[in-house]
Amino acid sequence: MRRGNTVAADGTRIAWRIWGEAAGPQAPAVACVHSLALDGGIWAGVAAALDGRARLLAIDCRGHGNSARAPGPYATAQMADDLAAVMDALGWGRAVVAGCSMGGCVALDFAARHAARTAGLVAMDTTAWYGPDAPVQWRQRAETGLRDGLAALRPFQAARWFSAGFSAAHPDVLVHWLDVFTATDPDCYAAACRMLGDADLRPLLARIAAPTRVLVGEQDEATPPAMARSIAEAIPGATLTILPGARHITPVECPAPIAAAIAGLLEA
Repeated sequence: MRRGNTVAADGTRIAWRIWGEAAGPQAPAVACVHSLALDGGIWAGVAAALDGRARLLAIDCRGHGNSARAPGPYATAQMADDLAAVMDALGWGRAVVAGCSMGGCVALDFAARHAARTAGLVAMDTTAWYGPDAPVQWRQRAETGLRDGLAALRPFQAARWFSAGFSAAHPDVLVHWLDVFTATDPDCYAAACRMLGDADLRPLLARIAAPTRVLVGEQDEATPPAMARSIAEAIPGATLTILPGARHITPVECPAPIAAAIAGLLEA
């Protein structure tokens, strides 16, 4: 794996990592965006499951991971443009774009507004719109993080990310991602929460022309299968896969079917 940094249009430093470069510069490209308050490391298992069939780029969104603690407000279009800036810096013209949860929102935005650069789209555990109450609900979550610190939200996140069986079998994995979550800057977390509360990507979905695979954990309570179904029905030709027994961060809990969906687009 190789790590690096790219400066976005507004001067914000965006950290990234790449797996699979041994496959060579002509190998298919996959660009990935992570979920709220985590980082690009959630794609490690997917990269391993692809087993050298592609180069896989994962950014740390602004305000997350090793990227700069950029002040808000944030927007999905801004984060999509950050991904485009990293691809420019690496000389990547097109890629299959994949996103989980918050990253799925960014990937939807990218596929609509950077259509020529999107060879395929894999959107997982995500939504185009959280509903009419979302602005209030997400601002409440932001305020909890600002007032009490992100450590106060650890039990909430622990119950939502992974199935009970996965967490019991892999307690070290759960603790690692809870630690990444807690290390996120509260102001950046709050800015990302407000972004998700305000996001309504539904008008963009019909514009997405890239081959699209939508996946969701069967037990996902954060973005339930009904939300995934709405995305799949709105994007021309999209398919929907419900992953049995999984919850909300499926690239970590069950990377093999995610890699299979990506590989299917690469082969097509």
